[in-house]
Amino acid sequence: MPALPDLVCSECAAVYPVESLAWQCACGATLDVVDFAGTVDAAALAGRETSLWRYAEALPIAVDPAISLGEGLSPLVPSLALAHVQLKLDFLLPTLSFKDRGAVVLATLAKRLGVTQAMVDSSGNAGTAMAAYFGRAGIGCTVYVPESTSPGKLAQMRAHGATVELVPGSRADTSAAALRAAGQPGVMYASHVYHPYFLHGVKTYGYEIWEQRGRSLPETVVVPVGNGTLLLGCYLAFRELVAAGLAERMPRLCAVQASACSPLEQAMAQGLDAPVAVQSGATIAEGIAIAAPPRGKQILAAVRATGGTIISVTDRQTAAARQELADEGLFVEPTSAVSFAAVRAAADQTFDFDSPTWTTAATLLTACSVVVPLCGAGLKSPGDTTRAQA
Repeated sequence: MPALPDLVCSECAAVYPVESLAWQCACGATLDVVDFAGTVDAAALAGRETSLWRYAEALPIAVDPAISLGEGLSPLVPSLALAHVQLKLDFLLPTLSFKDRGAVVLATLAKRLGVTQAMVDSSGNAGTAMAAYFGRAGIGCTVYVPESTSPGKLAQMRAHGATVELVPGSRADTSAAALRAAGQPGVMYASHVYHPYFLHGVKTYGYEIWEQRGRSLPETVVVPVGNGTLLLGCYLAFRELVAAGLAERMPRLCAVQASACSPLEQAMAQGLDAPVAVQSGATIAEGIAIAAPPRGKQILAAVRATGGTIISVTDRQTAAARQELADEGLFVEPTSAVSFAAVRAAADQTFDFDSPTWTTAATLLTACSVVVPLCGAGLKSPGDTTRAQA
């Protein structure tokens, strides 16, 4: 069995064996996968399985058929309302969100390392994905979530056998509670934010866009951003495709936040290298209400490297976009509607003309080819599509 790539600090370059279950450097910085960038055998793809594991060379660990649920290769369909937009339907993955991509990789890693207990913190979707895949791997899983988490997500976690710890307060309070519990001997902190193997599972999203578009990349990819796992996964994929000569250029990444909690948008507007400190306000886009994203510096650097930008939309715009998607037959949770809300605002020219990031975004969002992810199913957060605040 091939050796597993180790982990390296994003700041001081200290190396940690993956078997150590390290999730953060001693210096406090986040970890990446050391010297790993696989090159997919494009000629062999036609005969491979129809799951994300078809990109085996690009993944840091081999498939375990007993854990995989056939995740990946979600449909890429045209929007009926906006002719230049394609929608990637990751809400159709096994646990109804894109987080399955990283969760299956972490569960596969945990089983290979002989882990028997894991813990994770989440606003919902990562917790449901981890509960399902760790349960399938026979590994106990505890999920820390805000007490305000949607009942549908809590029910799903418990159905998969996870122990759910409800934490009073904000998403930041939940992260703090999980960090206090992390580091227990023999327990894997399977964080979708901190553990870099997760990002390499998520990057298959970018490979699929390339393959489903006839082995070409769009001009712009619009991504909802809280902790930034989907954005960073896409950036890894696009960078690898270009380096391998399989794509000519990177798409511009346009990240979208909720206006009630937009530390990355504000940092981008101010030309800063790290997120600004903000207070997280109430928003229907609960999945991206992250006031202090641990990989904030990496997110900002990745967006700038592609010539992209970061913007925000209001809850009212998000609710309207969610309804418009439902009219197209696509019922998604509010967090999944923020990217479509941004594209709609650019098309209708109803954005903030005084915003320096929106000035850039308007051009990116009205390009000839734009891909928008729909990341989580509407039944996870049914709510009322008309409930929103300006």
